[in-house]
Amino acid sequence: MNHFEKMDKEVIAVIRVRGRRSMKPKIDHTLELLKLSRTNHAVVYKATMPIIGMLKVVKDYVAFGRISKETLEALIVKRGEKGSKKASEVVNPKEVAEAVFAGKKLGDYIDPVFRLAPPRKGWKSVKKPELLVPESGDIDSIIKRMM
Repeated sequence: MNHFEKMDKEVIAVIRVRGRRSMKPKIDHTLELLKLSRTNHAVVYKATMPIIGMLKVVKDYVAFGRISKETLEALIVKRGEKGSKKASEVVNPKEVAEAVFAGKKLGDYIDPVFRLAPPRKGWKSVKKPELLVPESGDIDSIIKRMM
């Protein structure tokens, strides 16, 4: 897939779109490593070669793409958590988004997993998640529908 080569060194969001039914153990383990334990959970990573390799393994179970700084800030404000508190009460979302785009891990500031709602107007198809992300590779439209 040419989709993977374009992502090198970008900040990407990964959303789990399918459940565990009939899943191979290798895929289940890779989703665990990506911290995607349930459907509609999202994580944000810097696209490195190991992450891209894991995405190739789980490509049928996740939707992924580039995330903009503004969408990451909105995601931290709306759905970010730090322990049992909202992330916006504990940290400055703008500073956290800047740090993530500068190369820091999101987990150093807040909990790395975002628990999202199912998207408004539903998924087009969870059987082919790569079709959920537009040609531009930005996943912002899906995340905005899920916040």
